[in-house]
Amino acid sequence: MADAFEQHWREFLIEAAALGIFMVSACVCAVVLEHPGSPLHQIVESAFARRVMAGLAMGLTAVALISSAWGQRSGAHMNPAVTLSFFSLGKIAPWDAVFYIAFQFAGGIAGVGASSFLIGSPLSDAAVNYVATVPGPRGPWAAFAAELAISFAMMITILLVSNSARWHRSTPKFAGALVALFIVFEAPLSGMSLNPARSFASACFAGDWTALWVYFTAPPLGMLAAATLYRFQRGIHRVFCAKLRHGHPCIFRCNYGEIS
Repeated sequence: MADAFEQHWREFLIEAAALGIFMVSACVCAVVLEHPGSPLHQIVESAFARRVMAGLAMGLTAVALISSAWGQRSGAHMNPAVTLSFFSLGKIAPWDAVFYIAFQFAGGIAGVGASSFLIGSPLSDAAVNYVATVPGPRGPWAAFAAELAISFAMMITILLVSNSARWHRSTPKFAGALVALFIVFEAPLSGMSLNPARSFASACFAGDWTALWVYFTAPPLGMLAAATLYRFQRGIHRVFCAKLRHGHPCIFRCNYGEIS
């Protein structure tokens, strides 16, 4: 444990910072688009149109973070379910996985906390509610099914694209496009989480723990199912690294040089 922290604390901090920045972006976007007093909210009356705008903003945020020098160093998981999936594929050492997940939770909380400090009361308005993820009108089981499906789709896409000799450099774009599409079309069912740390961070400040079990179970199960399918269909030797966009140095059990 001590060796893992001493050698890789920079990557752990990057994971925290990346999810923290993502949460700040989500909070700002939600206030601008959904707060009743926002001029943009008053101009754009269509909820669907506002989701399209939110999807574009958050998709671009994801692309920027994954493609950044920081993202290429840590791998830009930003999500315990992603880290667990790569751990199941043997690409991450156990203590690195533990620290990645711990710092992702800490980063998410810090991001919402910083947003609350900077934005103030508009973030706590009922229309924004610290961007908490809660099930839609169809209830928690519909939310569970939706989260399971989008989590599977995200992880199988990451694995297929990041391990492709032709497409691996485009992984950030594929991941960002899926984030955008999920916000537009899936958010009414579950709030579009994909990420236990992201949902937990918002719940801590909103005090809204409604069906939190959905967001702690569906994303890991969906992504682990995708990892298992990929392993059986392509083989574990076809997982070259645990990074969404490769860069140096690399702390993982990496054979990225063989991707071609």
